Amino acid sequence: MATKIRLMRMGRKKRPFYRIVVADSRTRRDGAFIEIIGTYNPLPNETELKIDEEKALKWLSVGAIPTDTAKSLMSKLGIIKKFAENKVKAGK
Repeated sequence: MATKIRLMRMGRKKRPFYRIVVADSRTRRDGAFIEIIGTYNPLPNETELKIDEEKALKWLSVGAIPTDTAKSLMSKLGIIKKFAENKVKAGK
């Protein structure tokens, strides 16, 4: 089963709020998901971004592919860099 790390839109009209989830790549954007790994709220003055680093690294190591937006958000928190470092260390 191919999994993706992607955003799931929540909130009301013109007030978006996103959950960062791991889902089967064949499901709809707001459809079924496997696990919630974080949240993203773009509206306040300071954007609120929370991602459980352990869960994200676990899913990346298993082979989940992040979407462009999810990858961008995870790189802001340094998760992508940490995953790349761990991958290089494991290869040695």
